[in-house]
Amino acid sequence: MNDVPTAGARDLGGPPWEKALVRRIREKNLAWTSEKTYRSWCRRFIVSCDGKQPETLDHADVRRWLSDLAVKERVSVSTQSQALNAVVFLFQEVLKRDPGDFSDFTRARRGRKAPSVLTQAECKRLFEAMEGNSRLMAELMYAAGLRLSELLRLRVKDVDLERLQLAVQSGKGGKSRLTMIPPKLEQALRAHRERLRELHANDRAACLPGVELPEALERKWPKAGEKFIWFWFWPSRNLMRDHRSGIVRRHHVLDVTFQKAIREAVERAGFDKRVSPHTLRHSFATHLLASGVGIRDVQDLLGHADISTTEIYLHTAKHTGIGVRSPFESL
Repeated sequence: MNDVPTAGARDLGGPPWEKALVRRIREKNLAWTSEKTYRSWCRRFIVSCDGKQPETLDHADVRRWLSDLAVKERVSVSTQSQALNAVVFLFQEVLKRDPGDFSDFTRARRGRKAPSVLTQAECKRLFEAMEGNSRLMAELMYAAGLRLSELLRLRVKDVDLERLQLAVQSGKGGKSRLTMIPPKLEQALRAHRERLRELHANDRAACLPGVELPEALERKWPKAGEKFIWFWFWPSRNLMRDHRSGIVRRHHVLDVTFQKAIREAVERAGFDKRVSPHTLRHSFATHLLASGVGIRDVQDLLGHADISTTEIYLHTAKHTGIGVRSPFESL
C-alpha cells in the first residue's frame, strides 16, 4: 500500500529545500516510508556540510559524507547505498543538478550477516507462547513469508480463503505478488474474518470515516474506505488520529504493538537468541529451501527482485530441490 500523506497532510517539511523535497516525493507518489527515509538522510547530509547552502553543494560534498559514513560511523554497505540514493534524489529532483558519477567510489565493505533463524520446533514453541490475534498474525507471517509491513497492511480483499492465496499489494519496491495460505490456518482465518464483519458493522453504525486508502483511489472513490473489502485484516482496537491528515478513524495494528507481542512471547518461551518479527520470514525461506523447494520459487514467494538476496538463505538451509508447500503445514 502507498500511504503517502493525503491532501490534508500537515507535515510539509521545514526549510525551503525540504519543502521542495517533500513536494517532489509526493508528486512522484513514493511511499511514506520512502519519504521518511529520504528526508532523514538528506537532513543528515545538509547538517554535515557545515552551513553550506544547498544550492552550493557539489559532488565533493557527497563523496566526503559517504566516506565519513563508512569510516567514522561504520555503516553497512546497504545503509550507505540508501544514503546515496536519497542524496542523488535531492540533487536530481530538487536542486536540478547532476550529482556526478559515483561508480568509482569505494563503498563500505562488510560481509552480509547470516539471518537469525528459528527451527520449526522453535517456531511452534514461539506460537504456543502467544494467544489471540497476535498468535494468528505471527503464524500467518511465518506461513506466508511476509514482511511485517505486508502483514499489517493486509485488507480483507487480499485474503482469499477459497483459493488459499494471499495477495501482497505494493510490497517493497511497490511490487505486488501472491503467496500461500496453508490449509491449517483456513478455519482460524475464517473465524477472524467473521469477527471483522461485526467490528466493521459497528464502525459503520457509528458513522466513522472509512479506513485509509491509497491516495489515488481515495480521490477517485472517496467512500471506498467504508466498504468491507477494504477494511484492515488486522485492525487496531482503538481509533487513532492520523498525524498527517488529522482524521480520526480505525488504523491497522501498529508495528510496535506486534513487535512487543513477539518480544514478550520470546521471553516467555525462554529463547537464548535474538528473535524479531522478521525472523519468521527468515525462517520461512530457510525451511522451504531445506525441504527441497527451488530457490527461484522461494524468490517469487518472498518478492525479491534480485536472486542474490534470496541466496543468503542457502547458508542457513541444508539443500534445495523442487515443490512448494508452506513449512507451517509440518509443524
